[in-house]
Amino acid sequence: MRFERREHRSWALMIGTPIAAVFTALALSGILIAVAGAPVLEAYGRILLGAFGSRLSATETLTRATPLMLTGLAAAVAFRARLWNIGAEGQFYLGAIAVAALGSQLPANLPALVQIPLLLLIGAVAGMVLLLFPLWLRLKFSVDEVVTTLLLNFVAVLFVSMLIDGVLKDPLAFGWPQSEAVGDPALLPKLIARSRLHIGLLIAIGLAVAVHLVQSRTVFGLQSRAAGLNPAGAVFAGVPLGRTLVKVACLSGGLAGLAGAVEVLGVKGYVTTDLSPGFGYSGIVVAMLAGLNPLGVILAALFTATMFVGADGMSRNLGIPSYIADVTVALSLLTMLVALFFAQYRIRR
Repeated sequence: MRFERREHRSWALMIGTPIAAVFTALALSGILIAVAGAPVLEAYGRILLGAFGSRLSATETLTRATPLMLTGLAAAVAFRARLWNIGAEGQFYLGAIAVAALGSQLPANLPALVQIPLLLLIGAVAGMVLLLFPLWLRLKFSVDEVVTTLLLNFVAVLFVSMLIDGVLKDPLAFGWPQSEAVGDPALLPKLIARSRLHIGLLIAIGLAVAVHLVQSRTVFGLQSRAAGLNPAGAVFAGVPLGRTLVKVACLSGGLAGLAGAVEVLGVKGYVTTDLSPGFGYSGIVVAMLAGLNPLGVILAALFTATMFVGADGMSRNLGIPSYIADVTVALSLLTMLVALFFAQYRIRR
């Protein structure tokens, strides 16, 4: 018995793979729910009700999905080119603190049409910088970017903590340290009144579509895919590997930094050390659940947000620990990896 790579994968196989992985993860999580003494179907019903059962819960789920879409795109873009960006969490925080630092100093009479694009660009650039350094170490000294990007997460969070407890600390904030707030003109407009849902959701969806078009219909997209499939073959075919990876790093780090900027401008208005509940790390799960497909990232982010938001309601009603959401998402990643393997290979006797 041996594994043989499939020469062709049908659309049914590509679409069915993530669906099968998710249902398998839900079935495995259902065993844990049953062990906890709760009815499985009712528990999942409570999750859906907690995530979409009211106007408030639905908007909160979509708000939670927004940064997940952006960090998921950041991971998907990088992984497709075999640039293993594990540093989206740090890039998220660096983008957020750059926006808070500049946004709190902009003149109040500067129009929102100027402030918002400027701050979003600043956040994206900050994220780019934090990924370009590990890429330089890889290209120059063959340093594994998995290690450097992961470690830079801790450096970035500690750096942000130092700033908001020092030079950027809001003098009017008592108790937990936070940065000065950005001005009202810099805040992202709300999509629905009296909710936290903002136009960052539309920005994230638009970027997912744009990234899909770039990857499927441009020379850069072809080069980045070639770099991921076979780096040596890409170089032999004339692909400038180093230059291509720099572009990929700018796009990936920029998306992660933009996620931090969007979270500040759309939800908080300022930065704290708990701004992210792990959006950068969850983005890796989102990207893998989507099969590194930019359009699939939208659905994967919605699924992940649904589990996180809905699990709180399930926990309150059934007395089950809300950590079941983390277990389900983690199982989804594992089952997805197995499903992707069997989507690429068939068993031959």
